[in-house]
Amino acid sequence: MLPSFRFLLFPFSLLYAGILRIRNWIYDRGWIRAAQFQFPVICIGNLSVGGTGKTPMTEWIIRQLKNHYNIAVLSRGYKRRTKGFAIATEGVTASEIGDEPMQLFKKFTDVTVAVGEERIVAIPQLLYQRPETEVLLLDDAFQHRAVKAGLNILLTDYHNLYTRDFVLPTGDLRDNRSSAQRADIIIVTKCPEDLTQSSAAAITAELALSPHQHLFFSSLQYSKPVHVFQKNKQTEINHWKEGLFVCGIANAKPLTDYLNKTSLHYDMMRFGDHHHFRLSDLTSIQHQFNQIPSESKCILTTEKDAVRLEKFKEILADYPIYVIPVEHHILFEQSHAFVCLLNNYIQTYTVKPADA
Repeated sequence: MLPSFRFLLFPFSLLYAGILRIRNWIYDRGWIRAAQFQFPVICIGNLSVGGTGKTPMTEWIIRQLKNHYNIAVLSRGYKRRTKGFAIATEGVTASEIGDEPMQLFKKFTDVTVAVGEERIVAIPQLLYQRPETEVLLLDDAFQHRAVKAGLNILLTDYHNLYTRDFVLPTGDLRDNRSSAQRADIIIVTKCPEDLTQSSAAAITAELALSPHQHLFFSSLQYSKPVHVFQKNKQTEINHWKEGLFVCGIANAKPLTDYLNKTSLHYDMMRFGDHHHFRLSDLTSIQHQFNQIPSESKCILTTEKDAVRLEKFKEILADYPIYVIPVEHHILFEQSHAFVCLLNNYIQTYTVKPADA
């Protein structure tokens, strides 16, 4: 449910939607040509502003493909403190490339992770420095039409389908609902693990897919907490009685729902999305953690927050600070079908006409 004051901004949404419609119409007519590249490019994105699980989905796709192809990932590096093109290398920090690319770089050392605001400029630079690249994943690029991906994957949150949302500022959509027609694959994310076939059928009818589109449903699965600085240190969440949950992501509800199902009693410290932690934040975290009376206590955080907290390793190393890993799980035993679509696109890749 949107706050009532956002509906007062509806005239601005109409104006913004009109601008988007004109922009997309110009691209659709071919009056502005989108750049294409001579190898498979897969775009992973959404219509809304964050919170649909793009980074875990990018990770899922990397796991399916990296043993068969040389993979590279290109992100804009949202809220990083640098500009221009860069490839992640040893010693890089989250503030230099952004928390999401940093998360990918730490998990997949055999995959090229690069950042660049202008993808049309960054892709040639990436290919020049990594000519062995066979497949490129564009992270969060669905609305950026200067580059034409060969395969577009669109994510939408089960709890806030794009069909039920409005364009900014009234709603959370940064592109019109009709833009979903450009997607080849649509994934409804953050579904209940026990989603029924009838509920899935109702969503399928609501989305009204075109014949060329494929629909999948996924849920989030959380693993045992892992120590932020000691990666071989893993334990069950019920090992502790109390905890402090430190969170700076767009949508923490799926994770808090998960924590609420455990026996852990926790307090929550909420920060803005992609928040750059400072020493004053660290002092507040330490103070609130020390106020917890139980001897059996921990600090829990998300994977994105963990890479931004790593710069305080010397201060936090002795704290029981753990990250809760998350992965997508494709429902209804459709993961094989999804992977087949990816492989079929890559193996039969041909350059489509620019105005197709």
